[in-house]
Amino acid sequence: MSLFKKHNDPVTEMEKNLVHEEDGMEHDIQADVDAVMKKYDRESNTRVWEGGPKIALRVLMSAFSVYCILMTLFSKALPERRLSLFLGFIIIIGYLVYPARKGAARVNHVPWYDWILMALGAGSFFYFAINAFSIIQLATKLQPIHIIIGTIGILVLIELCRRCVGLPILCVLGVLLIYTFYNQLSWDPSFYKALKNIVYKLFYTTSGVIGTPVSVCYTYIVLFIIFGAFLERTGIANFFISFANRLAGWSSGGPAKVAVISSALCGMVSGSSVGNTVTTGSVTIPMMKKTGYKPEFAGAVEAAASTGGQIMPPIMGAAAFLMAEYMNIPYAQVAVKAILPALLYFTGIFIAVHLEAKKLGLKGMPKSEMVSWGELAKRAYLIIPLALLIFLVSSGSRTMQFSAAVSILAAIVVGFLNKEERLTFGKIVEALEAGAKGAITVAVACAMAGMIAGCITVTGLASILINAIVQAAGDATIIGLALTMICCIILGMGVPTTANYCIMASTCAPILVQMDFPMVAAHFFVFYFGIVADITPPVALAAYAGAAIAKANPMKTGFNATKLAIAAFVVPYIFAYSPAMLFENVSGPFAVVQIVISALLGLFGIAAALNGYLYKKIPVLFRLALVAGGLGMMIPGTVSDVAGLIVVGGIILIQRMSARKLAA
Repeated sequence: MSLFKKHNDPVTEMEKNLVHEEDGMEHDIQADVDAVMKKYDRESNTRVWEGGPKIALRVLMSAFSVYCILMTLFSKALPERRLSLFLGFIIIIGYLVYPARKGAARVNHVPWYDWILMALGAGSFFYFAINAFSIIQLATKLQPIHIIIGTIGILVLIELCRRCVGLPILCVLGVLLIYTFYNQLSWDPSFYKALKNIVYKLFYTTSGVIGTPVSVCYTYIVLFIIFGAFLERTGIANFFISFANRLAGWSSGGPAKVAVISSALCGMVSGSSVGNTVTTGSVTIPMMKKTGYKPEFAGAVEAAASTGGQIMPPIMGAAAFLMAEYMNIPYAQVAVKAILPALLYFTGIFIAVHLEAKKLGLKGMPKSEMVSWGELAKRAYLIIPLALLIFLVSSGSRTMQFSAAVSILAAIVVGFLNKEERLTFGKIVEALEAGAKGAITVAVACAMAGMIAGCITVTGLASILINAIVQAAGDATIIGLALTMICCIILGMGVPTTANYCIMASTCAPILVQMDFPMVAAHFFVFYFGIVADITPPVALAAYAGAAIAKANPMKTGFNATKLAIAAFVVPYIFAYSPAMLFENVSGPFAVVQIVISALLGLFGIAAALNGYLYKKIPVLFRLALVAGGLGMMIPGTVSDVAGLIVVGGIILIQRMSARKLAA
């Protein structure tokens, strides 16, 4: 059934029956999607509200979104006051939304202990907000009551993190807190003094809970989450999927290519690899299976492409704003620098998908089943809010807050124009509610990331880690990069995009800067490897979500996703050694062109080797040679490029001639 229905056609009895059948199928798919989200995405494990309480919560969360927009645009209060108020409200709505354990399905019920935790936690942050100026003046001369309040605030926030984000980030924080206490007690055996110093640093300064991550979340990210919620309700996801269908659905194995394109487009404004996998995967994975792809491959394609949405400019899962803050460069520059690596990543997946389709002899979709170009052109106005946002932010004529606010208004206007999915007052409230709900997880994760950074600062752990890896690597920088990569993948497992990058920027990026890699290359390197943790077994959450929709083996899907996303494991090494790919230290346009072309050809060689098919089955020795040649082309340098080109080009030629002989 077309995504864009015509309402003026006469409906026969048979058509009515077909509609009922399709509605039933859509209901089943939605039920599967909800089940997958609840299993793999903690944000979906929420309390059940109905009737009046549901309306009250919706109004409260909508009011919080409006509060965030107005405060971000107009408030000039102290950062300590603004950010503490923000986290206080996050705790209130967080405990109203997330139960203590999965499967708590009692309707309209919040247990007594959650009300106490909510009051104590929010009260701690509100107390700091009200008394911020006097507490700042006290500095380290805090009174016992201040220590108690700060400790309660931290513990309540940690419990909320367990509920809505998960345990992996808390494991990292727990280890660092233990080490921080050990470090402080080694200087002074007084437990009270150690506790006072740690609570002061983590709760009452801008180097802990209300540090850079929460500041960026409050200032920029929340507005863009709200913008994404409005954009989603304009029907742009359906437009992107229809556009991708028309663009690539007709070609060999078309549905998988549709998954790659639509996930890249939808992922630009999505802040979750799992959420993106489930949203677009509920449409694309059944299409891929129907075409002939194996279930584990279909799930892997969607997971790899959806994870790539987090590295796709302009928004990059909201991490772009944090990167701009940490690297101290304009946001527009971050988005521009991310373009070439993202294109290489998605091209690598596209090549792998095409080779798999050729190997299996898969066909594309009939053009009669696709939306026409004319119909798509009529709905092209749906991208106006996104285009407006990119223009306003890249021009630098307005602040990012103002740009996001104007884009939200544009999304509302566009939503009213879309006859098929018209934006109503109810949908506006729903979008504001969704924005608030999305802000809970991101804000809490950013608060945890701020505490992790605070622990590292207090103990000087960063310099210890840097020295250890630099000494282990010695003059072999490739070893330093490999060790950093392993750290990033381990630390990034199960951690949301924004918090993921904050942790990497605090712990791993300084290692590469110390090894004389450019700062921009260092931050992009750690960001990429933090993100691919979502598709790297054993904790490949995006791959497991894709496997659940595809009804495939989760581990097989995870390994397939890792193979498909091979570019994400290779491209960071390229821009680490050749920052020209990030438009850093560019000697001329030819240097950038050479790097991109050689990298694309190298990716083709590696993808063919991993797939084992090129015109016909590739012998093992040729596969090894393709990997060597592909890597050679991806290593910076004219000599390695030429050698790699000869190897890859030669094998392609041999395979093609051999296939023609067999055909004859």
